[in-house]
Amino acid sequence: MDNRLLACAEFVRENSKVVDVGTDHAYLACFLAKKDDIKSVIACDVNEKPLQMAKKTVIDNNLQDRVKLVLSNGLEKIEENEADDIIIAGMGGELILSIILACKFSKNSDKHFIVQPMTQAPLLRKELYKNGFEIIKEKAVYENKHHYTVMLCRYCGEEKQITEEFSIVGLLGDDTLQSSKEYCLFQINKLKKIVAGLQKTNNKQEEIQKYNDIISNLEKQVK
Repeated sequence: MDNRLLACAEFVRENSKVVDVGTDHAYLACFLAKKDDIKSVIACDVNEKPLQMAKKTVIDNNLQDRVKLVLSNGLEKIEENEADDIIIAGMGGELILSIILACKFSKNSDKHFIVQPMTQAPLLRKELYKNGFEIIKEKAVYENKHHYTVMLCRYCGEEKQITEEFSIVGLLGDDTLQSSKEYCLFQINKLKKIVAGLQKTNNKQEEIQKYNDIISNLEKQVK
């Protein structure tokens, strides 16, 4: 398994019922199913082909009695009593958000959502908070020359607007781990490239100033 999936596994609680949404080859599902402190694992996918690949992995690991395979659009076919910790990894932030918001039991604060966006992490953070969710933990992951984050979220019922800075780095901005600092520096450099592009035009001064303010605030935060 790669570092992204291992980071997701770290956030899974002991004695929990786990659902792996968009399981693909079911590597994570099988990894968790081998642990004695996991009650049950459901591996689901919206398409039949990846579910067949998942089935092969399950059989190869002799875990047919530990991993349940379900054809499901997001969490549509998953019952509330089957899920404690829900992992949604390897998708765009917008798709992850839509799966959470469509889930009929997502507003149960006992449920944990472990999400790993491949893109649109700032949008995901903004919309989670706007819809009454909170991020409890984050972990930065570097994999194949890319920086990712894994977020542990739950519904808290408090809808709020977050700052631009928080939408970009989340809880990683206050983390002292080197991997978190590298994630934040990567995001700062992305913003600097945007500013450099805007500076080639003559009518973007207001937008340039906005980005420069964000960059300045982030640089102070991660020092």
